[in-house]
Amino acid sequence: MFGILRPCRHRLSPRLHADWLAHLCGLCLTLRDEHGHLARVVTNYDGLMISSLVEAQAPAGQGRRDAGPCPLRAMRPTSVASGAGAQLAATVSLVLAAAKVRDHVVDGDGMFSRRTVAGAARRVADRWATQGGATGSRIGFDTTVLTEAVDRQGEVERALLTGDPVLLATEPTEQATAAAFAHTAVLAGRPENAAALAEAGRLFGRAAHLLDAVEDLTRDRESGAWNPLLATGTDLGQARRHCDDAVHGVRLALAEVELGDGGLTHQLLAHELHQAVHRTFGHHEIGVRDPYGHQPGMPGPYHQAPYPAQPPPYGPGGPTPPPPPPPAPPGGGGKGGAYDGKGGGCWVPKFRVPPRKRNFFAGCGIAAYMCCTCQICCRDPWPGPWSGKPHSSCDCDCDCCNCDC
Repeated sequence: MFGILRPCRHRLSPRLHADWLAHLCGLCLTLRDEHGHLARVVTNYDGLMISSLVEAQAPAGQGRRDAGPCPLRAMRPTSVASGAGAQLAATVSLVLAAAKVRDHVVDGDGMFSRRTVAGAARRVADRWATQGGATGSRIGFDTTVLTEAVDRQGEVERALLTGDPVLLATEPTEQATAAAFAHTAVLAGRPENAAALAEAGRLFGRAAHLLDAVEDLTRDRESGAWNPLLATGTDLGQARRHCDDAVHGVRLALAEVELGDGGLTHQLLAHELHQAVHRTFGHHEIGVRDPYGHQPGMPGPYHQAPYPAQPPPYGPGGPTPPPPPPPAPPGGGGKGGAYDGKGGGCWVPKFRVPPRKRNFFAGCGIAAYMCCTCQICCRDPWPGPWSGKPHSSCDCDCDCCNCDC
């Protein structure tokens, strides 16, 4: 799981937000109760989707238990997910986290290049893999399908050449997620849903793998690390089309699944997956250099027009440039505009163009001040304490949709 689903509280109704937190806390507590406190670090947003799928197919009222106060819930008790669904989510999270740690050790990434850190990380990964396998066997899920997919991933990557379809690189991930999704039907006693859920899981794995590759594209290109888009010469337009097709396929497959209360599952798979695609590719569509070093519109060996097509440049033969923006009002612009907005003298630092970067210690001081003055929750957008770049408390337009899919 890659952590691509990041639901915003503005896109979830109060009931769905409470259900989402119940599965998140349930995954965390299951990891703690069965595998120790250290295992809780593998809690991830995508993993809880597994337990939500089990609950959506099971009879109402099953798979929940009461949990005591927690600092992350403001010391409030609540009802959390439990049972086989949470155990399957914990199994998948542990096994895939173990594989990811091993990859970092083999590649010598960052602190994993130190011998002592690598040795400790390898022991932790072995322990997680063993614990995940034991939990999986108790609920009838064979984790070898996950480990074999991870092992086959390396072989596929070494065999890929420029010009090969990028979907060859996503195939192991697709098979692993398909198996996890299909087993939710077994746990819920709905075997008739297994085929449709396997298809939804396969396409979800494809989208997750590609989105992860796009997010790492700039860093991998600078460091020389392997990336499926760079290795196969796949441009962002092609990757975006594959992701859009996967999102559409997930929706079609989900429509064939018999669910009880499937509100949260539908929101995560039909809408949050689409939002993840929009969020990931939004940074690469306008004014960004192609990963192969070509400007938008310039020919290149593997470059196609960005997605969507870019407008023609201003100048002779092109459209008339827009008028310059009005000068900033004395008190700043409105919320979400290009200026600092209202808020008085306490809203500092101000935005700068280009953004002003700060060192670690200065950024820590600015971050503490912004937290104490409630800027991160009340100022939108707000400048990053270290990067100076604008950030938003919400990545959606906060509009409710009438879903007919």
